Amino acid sequence: MKKNLMKKTILMLLATSSIYAGGAFSVGTKNIRIIASTDNSFGETYTVLGVNANYFVIDNLSVGATYLSYLGGTPSINQITVPVTYHVALEGMPFVPYIGAFYSKAFIEAPYEDYDVYGGRIGASMRTSANSYVSFGWVQELGSTSNDISKRGYPEVSGGISF
Repeated sequence: MKKNLMKKTILMLLATSSIYAGGAFSVGTKNIRIIASTDNSFGETYTVLGVNANYFVIDNLSVGATYLSYLGGTPSINQITVPVTYHVALEGMPFVPYIGAFYSKAFIEAPYEDYDVYGGRIGASMRTSANSYVSFGWVQELGSTSNDISKRGYPEVSGGISF
């Protein structure tokens, strides 16, 4: 019973959200974000610079790739992420809720181990023009190496342009 209700709910969201899709979240749309942030790791504070690109494979559903470089600390860290995000377009609302999942691989300078990160995000995007948006949300991560499992959560604020 619960599985059928969940399937019907998901199908209804997919069907109705494609009716209201437009601009920044439409099928075939590409968007790009430049990332500038800070992060703490290995007892160091890093400046994090990167780029994210997404492609909407269907209305409101994007897949993408992100590259981050952690600068100003030791060891050297570079990270590649593959995100999938679904935007739930609601008619007449000034914001578009989103939910997503991602996988990241962090490459760390020896003698440290590379690590895997799995996570999810939830939040809302506001269209600032026909092809741009700003988003506010929460990210939850679960990281692992062969010896350690860690988890953390943090707020995210981002903006993007679509073309």
